[in-house]
Amino acid sequence: MSRIALKTLTAAVLGAMALNAQAAEYEWTFQTSETSGEPQFEIKKAWADEVEEKSDGRIQIEILPVNAVVQANQTLQAVRSGILQGHLTDPSYFTGQNPAFGMLGNLVGAWGDPNEFLGFMREGGGEELYNELVEPYGLHLIGAAATGLEALPSKRPIRTVDDLKGLKLRAPEGMVYNIFEKAGATPVNLPGSEVYTALEKGVIDAADYTVFATNYEQGLYEFAPYPNYPGFHSLPMVAVSLNKDIWDSLPDDLKSMLESTVDDMADEMVAKLKELDQEAVEEVRQDPDIEIIDMSDEERAKFRNIAKEEWAIWAEKNEMTQKVYDAAVAYLKENNLM
Repeated sequence: MSRIALKTLTAAVLGAMALNAQAAEYEWTFQTSETSGEPQFEIKKAWADEVEEKSDGRIQIEILPVNAVVQANQTLQAVRSGILQGHLTDPSYFTGQNPAFGMLGNLVGAWGDPNEFLGFMREGGGEELYNELVEPYGLHLIGAAATGLEALPSKRPIRTVDDLKGLKLRAPEGMVYNIFEKAGATPVNLPGSEVYTALEKGVIDAADYTVFATNYEQGLYEFAPYPNYPGFHSLPMVAVSLNKDIWDSLPDDLKSMLESTVDDMADEMVAKLKELDQEAVEEVRQDPDIEIIDMSDEERAKFRNIAKEEWAIWAEKNEMTQKVYDAAVAYLKENNLM
């Protein structure tokens, strides 16, 4: 081997060793609230790849599906204790810790589009409020993302708020459960993993469960052929959070990079899920056995008025819930969304 070739090989080996050394600088495990293979899960994995690339290998993040290390409602404690370094999840899971998690995680009936919610988080004080809430638990919010407006697959048509009366509806505990109950439905608290079987066996009539395309892909419309789209109720937040001690120890350049990549991921999630929804809608419209229902503006307003009553009740729970209520209502009014 020539001296030049040897120098080239040596430089390549040393470069690889340096990259590997950098890759080990920060190695984190984040758990999500989706199963592997769901569109949101794949988008989150792509975010981890982008972080590794933009940090020149200094940060490596392993993305795990729901329940891989702990249950979905236990990731707050797991990140605080260091079992996980971070999570990408719906804060509503932690409503039992503080009802403000439920209000920020899913202010039911508030948002007509995920970009409205992201605007509140980025420009209306939402992210600052979330960190005021979560930092005492030992976490720091890097940034907020959001799914699309959730669809509502149902065994019977829901054209009006009155059609919710007596409907056995899967809904998670907390604000969304209470609001559907106020609207006359009979909420049933079931994990998302049981929705398909519960619809199939008639345990429930309808389900507050994820976006149109995912419902379609999972076959829910076989048993619930009256989906509402666009949805009128739930728009869950995705909180991308890191252990606060780790965050505080990071150099400013990595903090800025993480924040910008989370914003990019959030925009990508909104666009991609909307695209998938629209593709699924076009397919479903070819099936005469499925009817897509778009609730009228008048009926949406009725539902929001019911929801607003519940927001005000939750606002009184503690100082933080009042802050969330005041900030969200102010943002909605300032932007002619309420």
